[in-house]
Amino acid sequence: MAKDYYALLGVEKGASPEQIKKAYRKLAVRYHPDKNPGDKSAEERFKEVTEAYAVLSDPEKRRQYDQFGETGFHQRFSQEDIFRNVDLNDIFREFGFGGGDELFSQLFGGRGGAFRGGTFHGGRVRPVKGQDLLLRLTIPFRQAILGGERQIDLTRHGHAEPIKVRIPPGVENGQKLRVAGKGASSPAGGPPGDLLLEIEIGADPVFTRDGNDLSVSVAVPFSGACLGTSVEVPTLEGIKRVKVKPGSKSGSRIRLKGFGVVGHAGQAAGDLYAVIEVTVPKKLTAVQEKLLQELRNSGL
Repeated sequence: MAKDYYALLGVEKGASPEQIKKAYRKLAVRYHPDKNPGDKSAEERFKEVTEAYAVLSDPEKRRQYDQFGETGFHQRFSQEDIFRNVDLNDIFREFGFGGGDELFSQLFGGRGGAFRGGTFHGGRVRPVKGQDLLLRLTIPFRQAILGGERQIDLTRHGHAEPIKVRIPPGVENGQKLRVAGKGASSPAGGPPGDLLLEIEIGADPVFTRDGNDLSVSVAVPFSGACLGTSVEVPTLEGIKRVKVKPGSKSGSRIRLKGFGVVGHAGQAAGDLYAVIEVTVPKKLTAVQEKLLQELRNSGL
């Protein structure tokens, strides 16, 4: 079931950071395990509002959540990402509750361990990882389909660093590619964060994409649409000639199985659809006009 973080905290989508913090403090006091010992429903509620606060209190996570919604957000952020660099000790300390690290360890899976920045490690605090960096990378349409390699210049520590990025075949618009260790430095001597590249795919003059399927417009003369013909269809692998059935209409599609987005991650390749556009000439020769007059007189 999708989670509406704003509804969980009882605030409007345009709520200020102060309103979000105030709403969370109120709910955290109500559902904190120290006040509800043994109450599993209160514990679950506390976990939900804490997750909501971890996202909405961080400007970048909140922007991503607002842009992609709950489902899209969780495709891009793991629980580790959500709770990274979250420190609730100050809030809990105000009310005399148990420390945030130990509590998070118990509630979010770190048995006997410590939690800070979303990471458990053998019952000890693992050095805080640096923040991830998010950049948008625009790639050509066909490279998104076929894959390849791109080089970007990333400015880190005051100088540009060339980085080669492998583009997997079939990457989708909005998908994030992770480059390990190329994010911000850790403030506490831990490992650096990662670089997240949000893919933006450029338009193509020939093809359009729907998931793993591609479409291309194919012009068919009026006579060919009536009587049947064959036409050349552009594909990613070159030109392929296909038959057009008699009586074809504009908008009808011819399926070329397996000629769409290449298969990846165990998925089958998509299909290519040739979309027929019946062309009608703007000017006719005298012979053509006479023949069409005869066809019209015959009832066509």
